Amino acid sequence: MKVAIMGYGTVGSGVFEVLNTNKDIIAKKAGLELEIGYVLDLRDFPGDPVESVLTHDVNDIINDPEVKVVAEVMGGVGAAYKFTKAALEAGKSVCTSNKELVATRGCELMKIAQEHGCRYLFEASVGGGIPLIRPIMTALHGDDIVHMKSILNGTTNYILTRMSEAGAAFSEALAEAQQKGYAEADPTADVEGHDAMRKTSILASIVEGKLVSCDDVHTEGISAVTATDFKYARKLHAGVKLLSVISRENGRVSAMVAPFLVREDNELYGVKGVKNASLICGNAVGDIMFYGSGAGKLPTASAVVADMAEAAQCMAELSASKQVPAWTEEKADIVPFDEIKNASLVRVAAADEQAARKAFGDIREVAPVEGEFAFITAVMSEKDYNKAAQGLNVISRIRVDFKD
Repeated sequence: MKVAIMGYGTVGSGVFEVLNTNKDIIAKKAGLELEIGYVLDLRDFPGDPVESVLTHDVNDIINDPEVKVVAEVMGGVGAAYKFTKAALEAGKSVCTSNKELVATRGCELMKIAQEHGCRYLFEASVGGGIPLIRPIMTALHGDDIVHMKSILNGTTNYILTRMSEAGAAFSEALAEAQQKGYAEADPTADVEGHDAMRKTSILASIVEGKLVSCDDVHTEGISAVTATDFKYARKLHAGVKLLSVISRENGRVSAMVAPFLVREDNELYGVKGVKNASLICGNAVGDIMFYGSGAGKLPTASAVVADMAEAAQCMAELSASKQVPAWTEEKADIVPFDEIKNASLVRVAAADEQAARKAFGDIREVAPVEGEFAFITAVMSEKDYNKAAQGLNVISRIRVDFKD
């Protein structure tokens, strides 16, 4: 079966490499050979093996009836959306790693695929090379997923790991991540939580079966986390992680991305460097964890190619139209952010100790650094926290993912 790749950047070149290197393995498992017919990119690549199949015109892919499966690894929501829609309307299955497009237009594109007897698959959009979406939709199909707590961004996890282990300041750890190629020149999408927020939107929508938009995911980044926060974390035998937290109860869902204190007895504590992980709790299966490379050229390409192989099998068997969209256009019933409850580690100026004790009532004091008063609050709603903190000189607040 002839396939095509749209985009020849990091992931696109990885897809090209995996399809060629593992050609025989893929053919054996999928039951048919995947032949690369086209690779779309605006650039030329003199001397690269891709030259023999390179095209600058997307219509070469759209108008070729032999192309049945397309990998979209361009990124963004402009041309990627336009080209994906055109491919699906032409009856070609599309497999993607484009989390931004899936989060914002996924429901529409799945519906188009269903109407045209093809598939829109996006395993690689969340967790890179970690099989996560497919297990949730198949192996855990009989479970009611109660909550998911995940580390979904390798850049921020690397930065927080270096701050913890080397005592580095945020700026130093970020510069190191950029030097090693783990962070972009403009790291905003990663360090401010936007990347994790898009992935959380996708996961929450799948788990709920209804649309949880990016706007429904309260998002905080890690740029305000300091070396002093890690001093407190060590006192509590904990680390700081940027967590994606999805919870479901009584027909409602809450989703947020924010730094959390995670203690040593939590499976997510040991997830370090650029690794990703997801801890899922189902009402029947209990706690299970997925762990691995959440990004990178070949891990992400591996997930794209797996989707391509599945799509190719379905196209060959003419069963692609059996796909049911992972979620509907109906809006999920979202728990308002003010109602989400957590305990928090709060640092205030030493002069505010008595005011803080009076405002927060039941607290656990934490041995402070000089000039501060630090404590862990009781579990309380965001609304009650903000009311209690009003008027205090709060230096830092990090939510706590453990109970004493």
